[in-house]
Amino acid sequence: MHLWITCRMTHVFALGTLLGRPGCRPLVTHGVEALTGMLHDDEHGGWFASADDDGPVSDAKEAYGHAFVVLGASSAVLAGAPGAEALITEALRVVDERFWRADDGMVVDSYDRAWTAADPYRGVNANMHLVEALLAAADVTADPGRLDQALRVADKVMGFARTNGWMIPEHFDAGWQPLLEYNAETPADQFRPYGVTVGHGLEWSRLLLHLDAALDAAAGPGREGGRAGAPAWLREAARGLFAAATTHGWAVDGHPGFVYTHGWDGAPVVRERMHWVAAEAVGAAATLARVTGEPEYGGWYETWWDYVATYVVDRAGGSWWHELDPQGRPSSTVWDGKSDAYHALQATLIPRLPAAPSLASALARGLLDT
Repeated sequence: MHLWITCRMTHVFALGTLLGRPGCRPLVTHGVEALTGMLHDDEHGGWFASADDDGPVSDAKEAYGHAFVVLGASSAVLAGAPGAEALITEALRVVDERFWRADDGMVVDSYDRAWTAADPYRGVNANMHLVEALLAAADVTADPGRLDQALRVADKVMGFARTNGWMIPEHFDAGWQPLLEYNAETPADQFRPYGVTVGHGLEWSRLLLHLDAALDAAAGPGREGGRAGAPAWLREAARGLFAAATTHGWAVDGHPGFVYTHGWDGAPVVRERMHWVAAEAVGAAATLARVTGEPEYGGWYETWWDYVATYVVDRAGGSWWHELDPQGRPSSTVWDGKSDAYHALQATLIPRLPAAPSLASALARGLLDT
């Protein structure tokens, strides 16, 4: 049982519960029980990266997985799952006390089980998902400080992206110096691929717009309470990231779909097509279309849904193929099987919900198709 998949599917079934789908509520409860049971480290605190009935399979403490604990717990609270409120309280405390570095405005990537040593590697992926989790937690806890925390992360990462033509460096050393050639010998690594990860540019583009809307909502009419609204650079960065990902990622090798990664020169590196990249493209295009009103983004939205419908949806086996080769055939170079429904489900909901509040909160407030 992997922590990140358990959390993501707890989130998915919480969304299903809020949508009124039969059979989802017991699975949210099951997810919370797994997070307070098998996957929880009762001795040292935090959560194992993976575990089975015999105990931890990987006892690493990873910021990536812990960010998803915050997300899954936030959604479970809104779905009314027993134990979810205590779970999100603990998850936020662990993130703040163990992973968050105030001087950096970022989280470290991982620790050993007993929290005695942090891995010197620093990564953007965990920080990106922390932003998503903090947006959800801000809604559930009514703590606007979580938005400020998310903004600090976004500001740091966009500083790196802006100086690299809106291509996001993903890998860093302990001092947050970029390692642009990291994993050049193993470019198709599942979590730390070499070069530019196209889907992350699209995912960040969408998240920046969610953060923009959340900050403006928190400021309130007339900026009550002395809170500033969203800074203008959030929308600028969202546009830049979207443009770079589209230019360097979409059908650049003559075949439909987004390549998984490309080099710093823009040339494709890993050409397999990941379902989650297409899902994030749909979400980013829909959100930019709503926020800007510009028809260009609506055009991309239609193009990418057509691609998903033609190639990615598995009409015989269900769900979406998680990986396709450049010719559109199922493959498993990076990912084997269909690990979860997180990206696919969110792609169907983001176009039907406002940019803020976060997805589960919007569903709980009855904002679907409003």
